[in-house]
This record gives sequence, C-alpha cells and structure tokens, in this order.
Amino acid sequence: MSSESRAVGDGRTMVPTGEPVITVTDLGKRYIIGHQRAKGDDLRHVIEAAVRAPWQWLRARRAEARTLREEFWALRDVSFSIARGEAVGIIGRNGAGKSTLLKLLSRITEPTTGEIRYRGRVASLLEVGTGFHPELTGRENIYLNAAILGMRRADIQRRFDEIVAFAEVERFLDTPVKRYSSGMYVRLAFGVAAHLEPDILLVDEVLAVGDAAFQKKCLGKMGNVVKEGRTVLFVSHNMAAVTALCSRALLIDAGRLVRSGQPRPVIEEYLARARADSGTPISQRRDRKGNGRVRFTNVAVLNDRDEAVETVASGQDVWISCEYEMREPTLDNVLVQIAFAGVLGQPVFACLSRVTRNGSLTLTPGGRVRCHIARLPLLPGIYTFSVSCKVSETMADAVLDAGRLSVAEGDFFGTGRLPPQHLGEVIVAHEWSVIRPHQWNRDRYPIAESPESSAPARSS
Repeated sequence: MSSESRAVGDGRTMVPTGEPVITVTDLGKRYIIGHQRAKGDDLRHVIEAAVRAPWQWLRARRAEARTLREEFWALRDVSFSIARGEAVGIIGRNGAGKSTLLKLLSRITEPTTGEIRYRGRVASLLEVGTGFHPELTGRENIYLNAAILGMRRADIQRRFDEIVAFAEVERFLDTPVKRYSSGMYVRLAFGVAAHLEPDILLVDEVLAVGDAAFQKKCLGKMGNVVKEGRTVLFVSHNMAAVTALCSRALLIDAGRLVRSGQPRPVIEEYLARARADSGTPISQRRDRKGNGRVRFTNVAVLNDRDEAVETVASGQDVWISCEYEMREPTLDNVLVQIAFAGVLGQPVFACLSRVTRNGSLTLTPGGRVRCHIARLPLLPGIYTFSVSCKVSETMADAVLDAGRLSVAEGDFFGTGRLPPQHLGEVIVAHEWSVIRPHQWNRDRYPIAESPESSAPARSS
C-alpha cells in the first residue's frame, strides 16, 4: 500500500452504538488505461529510423508511450463516516464508482490515496464468484469463509444449520460450488456473509441475481442485522429498497461523493440527475455495459400513427422502438428486454422477447427492434425504462434509464375511472360478476363436503 493510503482495523473492539465503525478520508482510486498503438510504418522503416537518428527516434517513442497511457480516477477525494447500527445505501449511475468504493472497503483492492479506518469485523458480498473456492463444496466454503472472518469452529457449527436453511442448498451441500447455478451461489454466499455476525456487512447489487422471494428474504435479513446493532452498506439501483432499508444514503457521481443525508432527498437528487441525463442521446451514453456486439443508438416511444411522443394515456397502445448498430452481417439468438421502473426506481414490469412467441430474434445491420405494448397498463405518473440486449446469453449492451415516459389519465376500462394510485402502479384488465343462488351450478362450482358427510358409514 502506498505511503498516502492506509487501512486500519481493530476487529475485536466493541464499538458503542452511534460511534463510527468506518471512517473514510480523502479516498481515491486511480487506474491507468492503455490505448492501442496506432498503425504506422512496417518493421523495416522503424529499424531504418532508429539507425539513422536513434536519439530522435527514442524521444518520439517516449512521447508516444505517454500518449498511450491515460489516467482514470474511479474515485477521488471521497470522505465520510458510518456509525455502528446504521444502514447506508450507496446509489449512483453505472460507472459512478459505487462498486469500486465497496471493493476498497472490502480490502479487495488498495486505494491510491486516502485512508480507511475500520472498527469491527467486515463481511462482504460483491459480485458472484467473490470469496468462494470453486473446487470446494458448499460445506467446505462455509467453514473457509467463516475462518477468514475469524470465527471459531464452535461458532461456525452453532450457525451452520441456520446458514444452510437460509440458502436452501441442503441437497447440494457436498457438491463443489463450481457446479452451482448463479442463484444457488448467491444464496449461499449471502447466507454466510449475513449469519456469521459481522460488525459491518457490505452488499453490492449482486442480489439482483436472485428471484423476488430471495431478494425479499435478503432485505429482511439485512433489516435484522441493523436491528441487532450492526452496520450495513448496501449498493442498489432499487430506490424503494434503499428507502425501506436505509437510514442514510450516499450519492456517488463521476467518482465523487456529491451528497449524503436522509434517503429521500438524496434519491430525489439522483433522480433529477438521471432525468437530466435522459436528455443525452443514448448513442452518447457512456454508462453502459456489454461487449458491444449490438449497441443501441436511439430509443423512442411511438403512438399508433408511428409518431414519437413523450406522453401517452393509460390504456393506449404504444410501441418502444430501439435503433441499433452492429458490425456483423447477421446475429442470431438475440434477446432484448425493456424494463419499466417507477419514480423511486422500483421495478414495475418488463417486456422480454424470450417469453413471447417471437422468442429469440435475428438482427441485421440498419434495422430496428420494436416492442408493442397493447393497452398500456400504467396509472398516471412518470416512468423510466431501461433497455438491454443479449447475444447467446452474453450481454451485448445495457443502458439504465434509457428513456422516460409520462403517462396521463386514460379511459382504460371504458368507465372514465381508474384505481387510486396508492394501491399500485399497474392496471390489470378484469371484470366482476355475481352468481345468484338459482344460477349456481354445482358441477362447475362444487362445494366441498365435510369429512363427516363424506366418511363411509360404520357397520353396526
């Protein structure tokens, strides 16, 4: 570690509630980005230039080497403190530096500048694959991770059954984890991290790998951890989860801490910045993920006249049109997803090509992908949508908050009335009926008989 940065921890110290367990001062992380050398003369001309004017050639090479190296600060001048018993949400766009911050706090990578002071034992759950040995079984990895955290064998055995029950991997406990699905892997990793009584629990948005029931279970467990007086740092794009779980939020933007405070005002600033960014053409967005085999260049909401619109009515047919670029002549097995989110970033619904009759798509250059949503099932409000594309199950492009949609009141049911907004955001088409006694069809709606009436009569 450089002389500018240190990490100090006294993992056995019991910290009073409300006193800092993590103190971060002027934290920075710098990476060196290498650029590809431009194609120039062939080897014969390079050798001739070096022989004729060696010093001039050497100076030119040194200057070129400097231009091929670019400094990138993933984090810079970040300072904050976290008290014992706090639940803190870390929010920000893709590439803002959130995950880099958690890696520094987890001691996975060293800071370039600044200092991190710890008072307590730290457990972390970052991306899938961190912390487990793939060749070891689930049982062996539980003991290994617990030992790394400094747990005694007796403590491990005391919590072992609880960890296994939480992870729901009893049948595969003695199977090497390299054969686990991503969901099984994360369940076990979270079970170990949360149940071994760490003083500080760091959780990245890896929980998105799990299903809805598992995410709810994890959020409940993190809430229990906080109630027990321990500390949770939670990175998430789900603002509703941050609001429900956290007592404070940190907003990271472009590698800097821009706001810290109560979750709601911090989230409002994050959303305001996201709305400002939504005005940036998607082709210029740099906060995207994927290998680039397909790249979205424009998204638009269209009405039934093929016109781009910003506001639609509940119950109106809409089309989401996605223009893209690609370098290959054709791509098969392409899966596209459009996910809608509410004002706090909470998931509302998603459209996936894989679940429709279309299944996987075949793309060629210069085309567009369109998704038709019949009778838009949303109550009035402001929504955002994200777009993503996979080719053969590998992410090609993904852009969060790629577009924005304003929904106005519409006559969804043909009655001029809509459900009140506090009951939810999605409208479901439905009808009611009353079955009168003389219309009751016992064959269609059978009434279960009581056990006494259905039991065979006893012989006397």
